[in-house]
Amino acid sequence: MAIFFKTLTLAQITDLMKLDIFPAQYSTLSSSVLQAYLINVYQLPADFKCRLLIRNVSDTYLLENDDDKYIFKIYRNAHRKLEEIKAEVELLNALKANGNAVSYPIRDQRDQQIQQFQAAEGQRNGVLFSFAEGEVVYDLNETQLLTLGRDTAKLHQTTSVVRLAHPRPFFNFQTTLIDPLATLELHIKAMPDELSYLKDIANRVIKKFESFKTDLFSTGYCHYDLFPKNFHFDENGKITFFDFDFAGHGYLINDLMSFLNHYFFHQLNNAITKEQADLDFEIFLKAYQEVRPLTADEIEAIPYLGICFHIFFLKFFYDNFDDWSNPFLTPKYTKHRIDLIRKWEALYCNF
Repeated sequence: MAIFFKTLTLAQITDLMKLDIFPAQYSTLSSSVLQAYLINVYQLPADFKCRLLIRNVSDTYLLENDDDKYIFKIYRNAHRKLEEIKAEVELLNALKANGNAVSYPIRDQRDQQIQQFQAAEGQRNGVLFSFAEGEVVYDLNETQLLTLGRDTAKLHQTTSVVRLAHPRPFFNFQTTLIDPLATLELHIKAMPDELSYLKDIANRVIKKFESFKTDLFSTGYCHYDLFPKNFHFDENGKITFFDFDFAGHGYLINDLMSFLNHYFFHQLNNAITKEQADLDFEIFLKAYQEVRPLTADEIEAIPYLGICFHIFFLKFFYDNFDDWSNPFLTPKYTKHRIDLIRKWEALYCNF
């Protein structure tokens, strides 16, 4: 069990020095030991190799041999509690059962889908996922946009009706605007102009939604990170979605908004013109509506949810400063992120 001291007394310091292992807050599990463990518990061939791919918000390992690949993900307890991981597994099981193309959790020889490890900082949980065949495509052609639109809508056909026994986050104005602003106010007091702007635009977004018939908006579980980095196209044009780590309940158009963010950043990086970006997103949007029609208000609301998205993730950066964002989260970077919100507003919003 991990032991954490905030204000240390002399007695606590004495107890601390008696520990066999000094307390940690974010360890990295050994790839070689994981390799032996996973081969055993999943009854895999002995030639599988395990290596760390990404040490990030969570830790991602690639498990592979010449014939097959899997992704093993170790969650950081400060980011995702066990109950939330259970809900993610539930959601992916439901998507797979309904024929949606997702990277799904693998069952071990005990029929378990979540592995638990006693790490230096305490219990960490891991899940072995099927590998999403194919590769990331940043410049999607028309056929790929049509596939993405239709298959995203098919995902939502499942996530709009599924009921999970375990909790996932909710995406609403409280969690994406009000709570984040309360956190950010503690961190950016030295940036009064930026803080004033965030408060003002948050109020304008809430006011804007009063003009929409939100009772007709479709709700359900959103991916909330629907960027090209989180789906693969294989050589036959088949798409597979993965990394549902941010999945939560809210307006389903949140996923259309997060994909619109791909074109926002693509334009800022001079990788696409505004005209082409608008055309591509329209192809995607029409394909989505072949499967799941949207109301006019839902379509109009998409860009305003982008403000929520950017403020939500700015809070996320600060919440995870100790274990993840400290290499880049400087005052200069914060101002850059708030400037991105100004650019998003100018490009997409009409208050």
